[in-house]
Amino acid sequence: MTDRGRAGTLGVALIGHAFMGAIHSQAWRTAHRFFDVPLTPRLVVLGGRDERRTREAADRFGWADVETDWRAVVERDDVDLVDICTPGDTHAPIALAALAAGKHVLCEKPLANTVAEAERMAEAAERARAHGVRSMVAFNYRRVPALALARRLVATGRLGQVRHVRAVYLQDWLSDAAAPMTWRLRREQAGSGALGDLGAHIVDAAQFVTGAHITGVSGFTETFVPRRRGQDGAEEDVTVDDCAVFTARLSSGAVATFEATRYALGRKNGLRIEVNGSRGSLAFDFESMNELWFHDGDEPSATAGFRRIVVTEPEHPYLAAWWPPGHGLGYEHTFTHEIADLLTAIGAGEDPEPGFTDGLRVQRVLDAVQRSAADNARWTPVPFAAGP
Repeated sequence: MTDRGRAGTLGVALIGHAFMGAIHSQAWRTAHRFFDVPLTPRLVVLGGRDERRTREAADRFGWADVETDWRAVVERDDVDLVDICTPGDTHAPIALAALAAGKHVLCEKPLANTVAEAERMAEAAERARAHGVRSMVAFNYRRVPALALARRLVATGRLGQVRHVRAVYLQDWLSDAAAPMTWRLRREQAGSGALGDLGAHIVDAAQFVTGAHITGVSGFTETFVPRRRGQDGAEEDVTVDDCAVFTARLSSGAVATFEATRYALGRKNGLRIEVNGSRGSLAFDFESMNELWFHDGDEPSATAGFRRIVVTEPEHPYLAAWWPPGHGLGYEHTFTHEIADLLTAIGAGEDPEPGFTDGLRVQRVLDAVQRSAADNARWTPVPFAAGP
């Protein structure tokens, strides 16, 4: 059994310091101050390609040292855990090297760019697990208290038999055809477009809330703006999807619909999910993230209807650590919850959730959607990834 993280502290390395790196940094600084966790993280080193920019970020976010080569990060003796916040094409090599070096790993979603990469990562995580090394995928929306409450309602039978799931993730930051090219629009770096960037979240959210897995899909994708200008002014082909729409069946027998797009004008971060069961329904919208709507089908029809639950009570998931009832949380708190859960699992010698096998399950759904879209929306089964 590894002794990493068993001496009361955990040496953390973060690779990547842009949007995700900034918010992960805040979570690492905050989790142990609000939650009773068994380990105190030490912000040992920040990795980035440009030394000046990485040093500026390290000073701003509280990291003690910097490295410009991720391999040097993985080799450091003072690093117990590697947090990967880089573009998707680097997830697999960094995670595989870190696991082989006996480091715990937290990896941003989607787990990889391909199923083959995700399979190698899940297999490596399972081998490392035998030596006490833990790994987790950063599906932060699982840690929204309202979504965690939704999972609790389904698991305790308040919805009865789940019949329908509707999940959408709507953003609009690419709606302007003149918006510049970015790495997220290159298949070799991102793997896919809205499908992987946004669709991965709602696939995981649907499987998390219902406790079931997707068994098959039928879908299509579209690229609305096929070329964009890069920073050098030259036009470049967009090689990923701009939106993805698909239907699915779940192992529970429920049917589901999914939509992911970055072209929904007016929608900034509209992750929504509705679940209908034989006894009730629930609905969630991240743009009102402290609320969950619940319909109790056992109530008399004369007074029945959706009612708003303000998810800020100490009895709600994660809320006992925060503010008095009625004082809402924000996006950044979901990452703090994620880090608190990870520290708790590592300290207890347990597997954190979602693990790399969960990430592989999502990757197989994304791959099936891509294959279905390439074959005129043909129904495409999704193999189930067994694991811990």
